[in-house]
Amino acid sequence: MTSTAKTYVVEHLDPELGPWSSLEYQAIATETVESGSKFCLSSVPKSLKLPKELQDAPGLLIENRSVEEMYKLEKDRVCLLDPAAPSELGAEDAALFDVFLFGGILGDDPPRDRTAELRQKGFRGRRLGPIQMTTDTAARVTRMVIQQNVALDEIPYIDYPELKIDEHESTEMPFRYVMDENGKPIMPKGMVDLIKSDSEKGFGDLF
Repeated sequence: MTSTAKTYVVEHLDPELGPWSSLEYQAIATETVESGSKFCLSSVPKSLKLPKELQDAPGLLIENRSVEEMYKLEKDRVCLLDPAAPSELGAEDAALFDVFLFGGILGDDPPRDRTAELRQKGFRGRRLGPIQMTTDTAARVTRMVIQQNVALDEIPYIDYPELKIDEHESTEMPFRYVMDENGKPIMPKGMVDLIKSDSEKGFGDLF
């Protein structure tokens, strides 16, 4: 059963936007609008030219203001998804929060504590478990918990899946993903092709 619509916000913490992030944001926008909720990309520099595919993503709201400015009068209704938070996200949080905030890029490898910038602004936090997730996975998991009332430990995950690059090479993805009905990790459309085409560069060049 789906609960009241929510707003999901990614605070874009980079002056640039890499292809990995663009695909993640497109996926979040598409899935969020399908769930009846809203997705906002905040702190987008006015000088940043977004790819056309991202500009045209259904349901995506682009905001130049920071999330702190946007919700300065409603900070207590904003939940920061924070690996260092004292408690885990639960279905009961749907009654406490209207906005769920993610610090981009959650999917850094190795993880950098970018969320600390938002933590210092005083938002209340919840964590999504012990294993690093990509930003779109974190948003997907949050929607499942908040809007579908699925407990974190009941979500089917696949950790560190191997992605076959070609017949001779494969690479291990250093993240946790939600598993689909075929036992495969759910990734944004086009992500596998992006990783395969840039496999020699390493993940750091994709974000």
